[in-house]
Amino acid sequence: MVDTTDSKSVAGNRVRVQVSLPAKQTGCHHNAAYLFNEDLNSEVSAELLRGKASRMRAATNGGGATGIHMDVYDQSASSLFAGKTNSLPSQCAFPSQCRKRRALHYLNIRTLFCYTARMQNPLITLQNCRIEDSQRTIIQNIFWSMQGNHVWLATGANGSGKDAFLSALAGNLCIVPNENVHGAQYSSAFGDSVEFVSLERAALLIQEERKNDESDYVKGGVDIGRTGRVFIAEAVAGQNASRQKTRTTLYEIAQRIESFPEIKLCGVENILDRGLKYMSTGEIRRTLLARALVSGKKLLILSDPFAGLDSESRTLLQIFFNTIATRQLVSSTSEQFPRIILGMERYCEIPDAVSHVLEFCESTVSFCGTRNEYETLLAERTLCTSATHNADKAAFVQHINDLQYAAQLARPADGTNRRHIAGNAATPVRQKTSSKNRTQAPAASNKIALVEMHNVNVGWGESRVLVNLNWNLYEGEHWLIRGPNGSGKTTFLELITGDNMQVYCNDVRVFGKRRGTGETIWDIKAQLGIVSYRLHVEYRMVASTCLLNVLVSGFKDSIGLYEKATDTEITAARKWLALGGFSGRESEPFSSISYGEQRALLILRAVVKSPLILVLGEPCHALDENYRQKILDLLETIAESGTTTLLHVTHEADEALSCEKHILELHPDKTPMYKIITR
Repeated sequence: MVDTTDSKSVAGNRVRVQVSLPAKQTGCHHNAAYLFNEDLNSEVSAELLRGKASRMRAATNGGGATGIHMDVYDQSASSLFAGKTNSLPSQCAFPSQCRKRRALHYLNIRTLFCYTARMQNPLITLQNCRIEDSQRTIIQNIFWSMQGNHVWLATGANGSGKDAFLSALAGNLCIVPNENVHGAQYSSAFGDSVEFVSLERAALLIQEERKNDESDYVKGGVDIGRTGRVFIAEAVAGQNASRQKTRTTLYEIAQRIESFPEIKLCGVENILDRGLKYMSTGEIRRTLLARALVSGKKLLILSDPFAGLDSESRTLLQIFFNTIATRQLVSSTSEQFPRIILGMERYCEIPDAVSHVLEFCESTVSFCGTRNEYETLLAERTLCTSATHNADKAAFVQHINDLQYAAQLARPADGTNRRHIAGNAATPVRQKTSSKNRTQAPAASNKIALVEMHNVNVGWGESRVLVNLNWNLYEGEHWLIRGPNGSGKTTFLELITGDNMQVYCNDVRVFGKRRGTGETIWDIKAQLGIVSYRLHVEYRMVASTCLLNVLVSGFKDSIGLYEKATDTEITAARKWLALGGFSGRESEPFSSISYGEQRALLILRAVVKSPLILVLGEPCHALDENYRQKILDLLETIAESGTTTLLHVTHEADEALSCEKHILELHPDKTPMYKIITR
């Protein structure tokens, strides 16, 4: 370790730093180095230097940085290092050389990390640490520190290690200094005063509520569970208890929860008395955020905080984040506001206050540095990938077409009561159009109605969600459904999938049959492919299911797999797994992959049987840019095939597909509460 006794004398000296990498056969450069100038003072950080090294590593296709050359511009800085080599590990000694009258020294990058980290006062330090759960090491080696005047964004592809890193900071995974390594350490000024808001956390919350459901034992047969009011008040009560304000009861806090400014900021004042398990995806996310803000925790970790939020909610959250984060940049000692670490799957809608970026790739840090440096790197990557994008997309689409063609060949030739591939005879997947199972539209239009809704009204208590809705879905007409959080989008889809019991007191016809007239839920779902938040939560409750069986269950319309799969189903499932980038991972349990990878897998499960209707409830939630683009290409290709009609809910304007010529726009508290648009 470098002796930092004289570290103050270094400040202000100008140094030239060169990151060196080992020779590597990359097809373009065998050796690479990157030169940059920095002032060696409190602003020079390990993150900056490692960011430069990571950039060069990416340029050489993953080669590791071996060292840093420091070309010191004046003798005072050079003398600082004189005689200090005895305190360094032998492999990190400073071999002195003379080059153009300047002292040239060599530092191992890890040693320099130790030195620069000690020059400052980080709030969090991970120095040569690993991240692990009870069964395996997820990230082998990480160097990172959080300074008081830095606002960090953690990003990376699905399964890259980003989620594990954020979970570890929140205390959900273990951070362990690597044994027998000089200087390895982990420290955090926040202790357990950390609140984590993520899609994963939201799913776990709903799982918990369903597990504790006591509807079978309460009067009326409906247990709404914890309300948003109680859930948020619990965080305040916990905060008060930690401060020994033992007189304040949970009930008293819950009754005045509307007075907290955070409640209005998150826009949850109108859903406080709704059960958590009855909230939409966006509503549960806003409730979690409100709870985090009132908790009094010193560190807030927000993973994909904008996912599932409407435009108004996003704007409010952006303002909130920038307000708090800007105070971090101005003052490194203020405790009036919590610190924030942001996590994002995609580099978009990044708040202005973010100053530094930590990127993960394949369970290692692929970039660590300033925002400006990262954006420069992204621009360079875009130039490299744009040249091959069209060819890659064409190959991907061809794979999809091949899979769909194979599915068509595997079906019986008669066209009636057809089973997908070699499916189970007890599970009809597609029935040929007939007057018995689908309602014919007027002859002039020659359209086949797949879904019809006549004067549909849905609500809870005095709250009306859908009012006098009249709407038809015809075969081959792809629809985009949009509206603010709480407008009824999820309710609308669940009337079609049969997951909302109020469908039976309304005139809703699916494939020509009114719901509640004798058809089974399996008859309906056999012809639907579904991607929804509800499905994702339910699948996490059978999380030991291996990835191959998750795909095969798409043929069986089951959560988990309880029937023997046919050889043809297994072959098809393996091909779809390969298409999604899961080759070689067929035996991994669903619980072992990241939330975003789970989402991608469930989309493949929904399309594997080429359903008549594909019901998509914000399918691109938690997907990185690569997965997201592939899924959008997949959906567009399926729509063009003519075998499947899409129903697509999303808040993202750039996720609307060109094939979606019809829009159902929901407007709560307005008359009428919906608008139909054709484009």
